Amino acid sequence: MTIALAHLVKFDDRPFIAIWELTQACDLVCKHCRACAQPLRDPLELSFEEGARLLDQLAAARVPLVVLTGGDPAKRPDLVELIAHGTRAGLHMGLTPSATPLVTEELIRELADAKLARLAVSIDGHDASVHDRFRGVEGSFADAERILRMARAHGIATQVNTSVHAGSIHHLREIAEVVRELDCALWSVFYLVPTGRAQRHMLPTDEAVEASLLELADIAESVPFAVKTTAAQHYRRVLAQRKAAAGAAPTHGVYGKDAIRINDGRGFLFVSHRGEIFPSGFLPQLCGNVRSENPIDVYRDHPTFRALRDTNLLRGKCGACEYRQLCGGSRARAYSLTGDMLGSDPLCSYVPPSLMRASA
Repeated sequence: MTIALAHLVKFDDRPFIAIWELTQACDLVCKHCRACAQPLRDPLELSFEEGARLLDQLAAARVPLVVLTGGDPAKRPDLVELIAHGTRAGLHMGLTPSATPLVTEELIRELADAKLARLAVSIDGHDASVHDRFRGVEGSFADAERILRMARAHGIATQVNTSVHAGSIHHLREIAEVVRELDCALWSVFYLVPTGRAQRHMLPTDEAVEASLLELADIAESVPFAVKTTAAQHYRRVLAQRKAAAGAAPTHGVYGKDAIRINDGRGFLFVSHRGEIFPSGFLPQLCGNVRSENPIDVYRDHPTFRALRDTNLLRGKCGACEYRQLCGGSRARAYSLTGDMLGSDPLCSYVPPSLMRASA
């Protein structure tokens, strides 16, 4: 994915990234699972034909990046065919399988032949005991390492996704070393949103989050891979503040200046295994269904999506913040914790100067 490509995307016109949840079936039992995954597939999942039509619609809109997720996408026997169809349609296809024995070397080889652009696997601890306990299955850490190494060996770019919660937030440097050892292109650090199985008590404090974002910025300066955050949009503010303090123009992310401004419903679209359209997988505001509507039309025109793209509608600290265009806070976490998708992100400790003056 080139930086120039990101600059072509107008977020009012189409998303930069579309996520399709192929299935909610999965053999792991993760403590934080957004999908509340279960062992068996849902008979109401989108069929191959429906999925192919969805991919064609995304390709027609020139959506730069499409990621197939789950549950575990490896539970779908048509996974490789779907990747190949998306690639032929001109899409940059990504995949996030679960770290289980279902991902064999034969499957990796087939995915490489289908021109899968990137494979991402979750690693949520610096060793097997921590990761496997969080994922609920012994051997998951070893499977994650195995899958990432196989993918690299077959020429597929790799990525590690890490969930940050109260129990892991103080071990970012150790996890970064695992990412380095696995020679991955990107480390995507996801800050927990209480949806699905994830509970509020798993959240770190806003002060701990701020300290961890500063630590991530330090880590990013010394590692060979890119670092990005999900549901921690205030990382962009931290980077901008550091750059300003150094007297340099801020640069952000791995996909270019526009892409870093992605947020729930702003440059982002999520389609469930049943075809339901949401601003993201962590913001359960139903906006339509691909079985009856073009997802791009829903993204462009639905009032929820339009509101989420208008940072002037933000309320509370986020609305008063001078970084609201760059950041905007996690809309999903604001909704989960306050019931207001346009309210303040409770895991941001930053107080805008305008509010400090008002309270003085």
